[in-house]
Amino acid sequence: MNTPLVSVVIPVFNVEEYLKKCLKSVENQTYENIEVVMVNDGSTDSSRSICKEFVNEDSRFKLFDKINGGLSDARNFGVSKSSGDFVTFVDSDDFIDNDYVKYLYDLLSKNNVKMSICQHRTVFTNGKVEHHFYHGNEKLSSVKTLERLLYSDEVDTSAWAKLYSKDLFWNIEFPVGKLFEDISTTYKFIMASEYVSIGSDEKYNYVYRSKSIVNRKFSLNKMDLISMTDQMGKDVSKKFPLLERAVLRRRVYAKISTLNQMQGVKEHRDIKNKLVKQIRLNGFKVLGDSKTPTRDKVALILIYLGYPVYSCFWKYYLKVKKGI
Repeated sequence: MNTPLVSVVIPVFNVEEYLKKCLKSVENQTYENIEVVMVNDGSTDSSRSICKEFVNEDSRFKLFDKINGGLSDARNFGVSKSSGDFVTFVDSDDFIDNDYVKYLYDLLSKNNVKMSICQHRTVFTNGKVEHHFYHGNEKLSSVKTLERLLYSDEVDTSAWAKLYSKDLFWNIEFPVGKLFEDISTTYKFIMASEYVSIGSDEKYNYVYRSKSIVNRKFSLNKMDLISMTDQMGKDVSKKFPLLERAVLRRRVYAKISTLNQMQGVKEHRDIKNKLVKQIRLNGFKVLGDSKTPTRDKVALILIYLGYPVYSCFWKYYLKVKKGI
């Protein structure tokens, strides 16, 4: 029986230290009918040469070069060059289990849906691994999937660790020039899918790098997280009014997350004060929501006690969680 072609889209930009491990993990997939669309987004290190090695050794690997345009632009470009019936994304500094594609495809085909999700591990540079498992029904309606995403309930916004039917990309693109680009797209894929199949197993390995773009020192473009979360909230509330409480939780969470990004930053005091004020304004409603994660409730209580108190707690939390 012939299996559908799955396109694995991999944006590549200056990741020579991690790239071979990533590409090797894709090469070793037990689901063999794949094409690997590598998009060299203007790399200046040896990344392109590493990609060429795989092109020369395996006909399933294809390399496309483009002027640097960022992760969203590279993903959009990769999708436009893909030939598969289905698409999945792998970031070039991460790696996947050997049955990653097969697991996602089996989930999707068994439940006759257009989108499937697996879980991931977070791998820290000090060797520590954080596990993420899923509990619940395997096949969920789009509204239930969105609810779990909005509450950070074992469904996240990342583009990776997911398999998409190619036709979902007809009207959805990643926003070029924005950080946290997944916030702007994942919910749209879910809304367009009607049903989503979610697996409990970890098949994707996310490598946490302190020097990655998202984890670098705060800059004003990190405010994209708030604006894109607000837009997601408007779109979801319009289609599913019953999710307004979940939307409010996610919007407050985005502000808390941005506040965390500003840890130790002396500039932008006015922005920090505004965020604290906005969090406190809606915090009691979020605290009163039984579905709000305990982590959020603790953060909100500490912020009400005073930002310095919360700041000390966050530093300690990071030290314990990431070993830094």
